[in-house]
Amino acid sequence: MCYPRAGAAWKEGSQLVGRGELTEEAWRVIKPLLPASGRGGQWRDHRTVINGILWKLRTGAPWRDLPERYGPWQTCADRLYRWRRDGTWDRILAHVQTHSDAVGEIVWEVSIDSTTSRAHQHASGARRRPSRADEKGGSSIPPTRGLAAAAEG
Repeated sequence: MCYPRAGAAWKEGSQLVGRGELTEEAWRVIKPLLPASGRGGQWRDHRTVINGILWKLRTGAPWRDLPERYGPWQTCADRLYRWRRDGTWDRILAHVQTHSDAVGEIVWEVSIDSTTSRAHQHASGARRRPSRADEKGGSSIPPTRGLAAAAEG
């Protein structure tokens, strides 16, 4: 969304932007999906804040390290959390995926990593029915002398 796919050329009229920041084309797509200015006063420019959020998510840096060009870190963090709660990010993602899938820009790939699909070690050999020992009410193996003596004494 922020830059063309590998092998795709920049379209005429696209302006180069900073790495990971929204292009003009991407901004035109998501701008109508964003909420109007908040209660109280004028919100900071959505595009600047979104670029700040993208920077934070791309770098993994703490919010307090957000460069000043994106505005106060509290504004970016607050907008991310607020839009997550009210479903704005979900609407943007659904719209972009639907549009991109319709024109064939998305290649859907599924990858399953076995380390994320684990079961408890005892789950692999679980019985489906009770064992004969359970049906009899005890073990079919007689106890050894040492254990029998210890049980009696």
